Amino acid sequence: MLVDGVWTEDWQPVQAKDEQGRFIRQTSSFRHWVTQDGSAGPTGDAGFKAEKGRYHLYVAYICPWASRTLMARVLKGLTDFIDVTVVNPKLSAQGWQFGGFAQSAADPLNNAEYMHQLYTKADPHFTGRATVPVLWDKQKQTIVSNESADIVRMFNTAFVDLVEQGPDLYPYDLAEDIDKLNQRMYQSLNNGVYQAGFATTQRAYEEAYQAVFSTLDELEARLSDGRQYLFGDRFTEADIRLFVTLIRFDAAYYGLFKCNRNQLREMPHLHRYMHRVLALEGISSTVNLEHIKAGYYSIKALNPNGIVPVGPQQI
Repeated sequence: MLVDGVWTEDWQPVQAKDEQGRFIRQTSSFRHWVTQDGSAGPTGDAGFKAEKGRYHLYVAYICPWASRTLMARVLKGLTDFIDVTVVNPKLSAQGWQFGGFAQSAADPLNNAEYMHQLYTKADPHFTGRATVPVLWDKQKQTIVSNESADIVRMFNTAFVDLVEQGPDLYPYDLAEDIDKLNQRMYQSLNNGVYQAGFATTQRAYEEAYQAVFSTLDELEARLSDGRQYLFGDRFTEADIRLFVTLIRFDAAYYGLFKCNRNQLREMPHLHRYMHRVLALEGISSTVNLEHIKAGYYSIKALNPNGIVPVGPQQI
């Protein structure tokens, strides 16, 4: 953790907790937006214009929030516009680290050893955790955003004058319904699995566990009518948010996070849906199960011996 730009203590998985032992997630700190003309977005300052090659995305394959941005980048045809660096999936004492693991790389822009060094380069007095994803501006040498939801939406709209490809991930006529479903899934599923895994009381764990499976049951029923995606035949950002949790479920959340009422493969509509999304062009390149398992099972608070399970062999 950084305090006024200085690394002060070893990384810990639980960022904060309430009086009932519930896991509380840190809010994002950098909230600027890339826009078509460089004007200010919904939050932050102006000056971040959509340009080919100007921006760099730092991600971890283990992280579902970072994987959202990888999916949007692929779906919107931005692979030649925004390059990517993948960090080591095993969290070190100083958090995310560059290199040292297959398909992880050194930092090509700043020669940083740890992600937190990019945060203090952007803000020498930064206090908080150095999270991924990070969208970096090579021109201004600073962080544009570390909020995955914002990055997905700017990828959806900012570059449309330069490259027009892929689905509209946040169509106007569905925006209100998408926002409602996003909020529901975030509270009880996307973040719910973490609230179960990192709960420090039995009450908090069982509360999160029930919320996770209540939501999965609702989504299983929603998909039982034969629809392709959450909103029929239209793929939206809500599908991105659901997919990144589903693809990690049997490999990490079922065992390590104690979300073990059933595996995802036992929910046929959700399981087929997950594979349907995985089969979309480019999406498989955003998923690395070796990183996912190595990263989650390196969390000493949950797995002190660091043993990584061999299975599941299939997802």
